[in-house]
Amino acid sequence: MKYLFVICFLFQFYSTSANAQAYKYHTVKKGETVFSISQSYNIDEEDIYKYNPDAKEGIGINEKLVIPVEATRSENKAESNTQFTEHTVKKKETLYSLSKEYDVSVDDIKRYNKQLYSKELQLGETIRIPSGTTVASTNNTPVETQTISKGASVTKPQSNQITKTREHIVLPKETKYGIARKYGMTVKELESINPRVETLQPGMMIRVGVDVLEDEPVIITDDRFRFYEVKPKETIFSLTRRFGVSVDSLTHLNPALKNGLKFGMVLKVPEHPEGKDIEDDEVYTGMGEESNTKMDLSNSISNRSTKEIVLMLPYHLNKIEEDSIETYRNSILNERVVRISLDFHSGVLMAVDKAKSMGISTNLRVYDTKQNSSEVANIINANNFNEVDAVIGPLLQDPTEAVASRLESKNIPVINPLSNRSMRGYNNLFQSIPGEEYMKNAMLDFIAKNASGKNVVIVADGRAFKIKSEISNIIPGIRSVNPTNNYVSDQELKNALTTGSNIVILESDNINLVSSVTSALNRLARNHDITLLTTNKSNAFENDIVSNNHLGNLKLHYPSVDKEYDTDTTESFNEEYKERFNIEPNRYAIRGYDLTMDVLLRLASAGDLYESFEKYPGYTEYFESKFHYMPGTNGGFINDAIYILKLNKDLTISEANDL
Repeated sequence: MKYLFVICFLFQFYSTSANAQAYKYHTVKKGETVFSISQSYNIDEEDIYKYNPDAKEGIGINEKLVIPVEATRSENKAESNTQFTEHTVKKKETLYSLSKEYDVSVDDIKRYNKQLYSKELQLGETIRIPSGTTVASTNNTPVETQTISKGASVTKPQSNQITKTREHIVLPKETKYGIARKYGMTVKELESINPRVETLQPGMMIRVGVDVLEDEPVIITDDRFRFYEVKPKETIFSLTRRFGVSVDSLTHLNPALKNGLKFGMVLKVPEHPEGKDIEDDEVYTGMGEESNTKMDLSNSISNRSTKEIVLMLPYHLNKIEEDSIETYRNSILNERVVRISLDFHSGVLMAVDKAKSMGISTNLRVYDTKQNSSEVANIINANNFNEVDAVIGPLLQDPTEAVASRLESKNIPVINPLSNRSMRGYNNLFQSIPGEEYMKNAMLDFIAKNASGKNVVIVADGRAFKIKSEISNIIPGIRSVNPTNNYVSDQELKNALTTGSNIVILESDNINLVSSVTSALNRLARNHDITLLTTNKSNAFENDIVSNNHLGNLKLHYPSVDKEYDTDTTESFNEEYKERFNIEPNRYAIRGYDLTMDVLLRLASAGDLYESFEKYPGYTEYFESKFHYMPGTNGGFINDAIYILKLNKDLTISEANDL
């Protein structure tokens, strides 16, 4: 089961629909309209708009349209033998008057003009009127088309056409040399037609040369692409993670995304690199409604074997001299890492006791890593880890990677509790703290879901150009205010605001800029509805010169690893902790409790930690933290469960579900 979980995750970005669909390309000729093209293929105009949303703005000569071959109307068989008259609606005409004029029923007119089921006739609109006269069936499919479904035949065009380039989606590990060789080009030629591409990235779209004979068809899009229909609640960022492409590449493939993502939109996306179709129910992708479902594993305890847990933290016990406990106690006050370890350890002990009361027995083995990778190797070499269910720790990156690398062959999970640094992708390594990129993406998802109908303004300094570009890609019409010498005036901000609901996104770690913007917005909030957001609540927001009252008035929203600790709902835990350790629990103690409870409950509700993720795809939540592990970019797994918090006017902090 351990292997099954890993293999399923490796395919997460490439889950596809079970129902294959064939498509053709149609090159627009002079005088053709969307209506005439749809009539030629016996499909609805809406089918063309669905796969070519830009066509709503008009089509041009030689433009290529995607035609869904199998998306035909249920009436196609009858319609293929039916003659139509194109009628342009004139003033005062109604469906009834047209039915009398052409001697057809109103229902027949609606049948072939489905938009009329939901709206009235529009002046100047062109509709199809069935004549009721049958004609001999002919092959009326335009010949200048190209089949792009897998294994389908390609019809040769009548007219001679030479296309010198085609699209190519860069696959993992592909190089310029390999791509150039594949298409019979030199690297220099490849670079000349992609002047802006310096470094290849998986999912990037580039142009490649194609040697084409005059009457040979060109396959513009091949089996490296497929079409995907956007589901409810999906965002552009959830799609980029699903298909493993960047926002820029997805937008390049689908220019209509510049106007925003909409439910039902059909996007062109990269196909699985090996050309396989994986059914959605065959693989857990980590996306969809199940990942947003809270799981209470305390109701699913089934594995009551004793859990073998190893806790590896830097205690620096080597600094304790004989009969000098007091010296050690005093020294740790100056050792932040050791203090954190001891606080975290106290939370672990509380979790072990709580699990015991639930019938889960734990054998906890504790080792001192001394913040040293070589010490980690000594510990593993000197002790038997064969029966270990999970390792919690070490705190720091290097020792954690050293543990994971030595235990990877045994498939023993190693859970890093506190580091958000990017680590090497060992298959058994779990990072319980999301990295900055995950935090940013969570906030971008939140913005994408809640920005509709609101005036969005971004204020970003020069160092935040990348995030500014990403936000601009997902919010069409966003307004930008550019700081001068880390300062923005009231008037500059006022000019960007409207009388409605305003979202201001502030991206900077410069204290002066954050102070000037929040002060100005606080004054403007007297006459404007303003909500302040940031994808990174940097230390600048915590500085004394930045008023918390201003941030509260502006309802600051930001991503966070943990939520506010609610002392009311955790009263019994606080009392037990204080009675045991004679002190209130701090954030590290609570983190130790949350993480350990999650590990123990997962082990008690499944055969092992890996199987628990397969059985319970939702997230788990405890006092301050929640957990939902996903494959990391570089391998391993990262907790992507992130809170979006807001600072209220009374300076309390609560979880934000919307704006």
